[in-house]
Amino acid sequence: MAHRHFSQRVVVPVMFVATVFMVIVDGAITTVALPAIARQFQLAPARLDAVVVVYPVCVGVAVPASAWLGDRFGGKRLMLVSMALFSASSALCGAAGNLGTLVAFRALQGLAGGLLMPVAGALLYRTFSARERVRASRVLIFPQQIAPAVAPILGGVLVDGLSWRWVFYVNLPLGLAAVLFGLFFLDPHRPEQHGRGRRFDLPGLLLSAGGLAAMTYGICAGSDHGWTSPGIVLTLAAGAVLLTATVLVELRTADPILRLRLFHDRLFRDCSLISLVGLVPILGAMFLGPLFIQDALGGSAMDSGTSTFTEAFGVLLTVQVAGALYARIGPRAIIGGGLLGVAAVLVLLSTCDLQTSLWTFRLYMFLLGVAMGAVFMPTTVASMSTISKADMAQASTLNTVVRQTAGALAPAVVTTLLVMGGTGTVGSGGAGPSVATYQDAYLVLAAIAVVSALYAFTLRDGAARQAATSGIPEPAEPAPVG
Repeated sequence: MAHRHFSQRVVVPVMFVATVFMVIVDGAITTVALPAIARQFQLAPARLDAVVVVYPVCVGVAVPASAWLGDRFGGKRLMLVSMALFSASSALCGAAGNLGTLVAFRALQGLAGGLLMPVAGALLYRTFSARERVRASRVLIFPQQIAPAVAPILGGVLVDGLSWRWVFYVNLPLGLAAVLFGLFFLDPHRPEQHGRGRRFDLPGLLLSAGGLAAMTYGICAGSDHGWTSPGIVLTLAAGAVLLTATVLVELRTADPILRLRLFHDRLFRDCSLISLVGLVPILGAMFLGPLFIQDALGGSAMDSGTSTFTEAFGVLLTVQVAGALYARIGPRAIIGGGLLGVAAVLVLLSTCDLQTSLWTFRLYMFLLGVAMGAVFMPTTVASMSTISKADMAQASTLNTVVRQTAGALAPAVVTTLLVMGGTGTVGSGGAGPSVATYQDAYLVLAAIAVVSALYAFTLRDGAARQAATSGIPEPAEPAPVG
């Protein structure tokens, strides 16, 4: 039985922060451990691609089912089960005795992660009104920015001081604490009459899960194996066919596993498109920065971590300003201006060469964070402005699909640009992409940001501004039941 005197406006954000922190840190910290894992199992580092790729692939498999499961069994129950599964699979990854078992447990971790993020977002959106989400986002952005910044440093400390296994074990105490906290204090939710009247859309699940998994694998592995290799071409083609079939089937299904009809809402559709395209240059720059410092400038992993860390401070600063201005000027001007700022900073980054100091790079990354902060919060809040509480789980699921796709596209685009650009003698003395190749990659990302900005300036944000000031009446949510 939940303790009702604990406000859900405190409990739900605590669960959201725990979820976001665990999932983001796990993704970033695992990469740090790969060299140690390779040495442990006496494998070449290239053989460990499966450890990295299997996670987003399994996330893509699980995400489509998250909304239905949340409506059917309740947000609290799904969150606690997913959190427990994520924690247990993390411990199993740490105890893995060979590469095969590690990949299998990493897949289980991905399935749990694919359920966690959408259900956490849905609970958050249901708990706060459209007007309150702006204020809440200004606070909740902190863990989302701190997590990826501290993860590489934490990973290095754990790997060097203990063992690579501890990058997985570290999830266990946090996960168990979150499960116990949620068990006692999180109120159950039963949206849409607990989903009991909805038929399970098995064809939609199989098509969407298969399509997302195939496309995610193809995008993640294409830059390594070659975009024209038969396996990648067939995988991407199969993914495209399955996703096309998903759209045709879901639009004709009364109770679809993915409620694609939500894209008929222009504000939700436009914000989703801005997220899909606009996140590519942002996440691409975050992926490209460490490569440039270590491969082109010959810096260490610590140099890389401390140089990209400044981006988080820029984001935290701008989100507070964007939150204060959101209701006054609307998300359109903030998002468009932010993306133009991203493009401008990417042009600055394209001027970096072997003579560029780390402090100059840190300054540019801080400025990039300043611009990024104007994109993250307004896009997410605006996308949900006209969505009813009954559709929050489905909208959160679609948001996760969009961001997952952008997260896979960004490194794929960057890696492809580096491969196409040729090689040269890098600062560390080895052969790799030339400095000019890195500069060109930044310019391509800047061009994508400009295109995204131009589209953002066409956003019709009247409903979003109204929701942030007077609020938009939403259907009442069914009372929680114990």
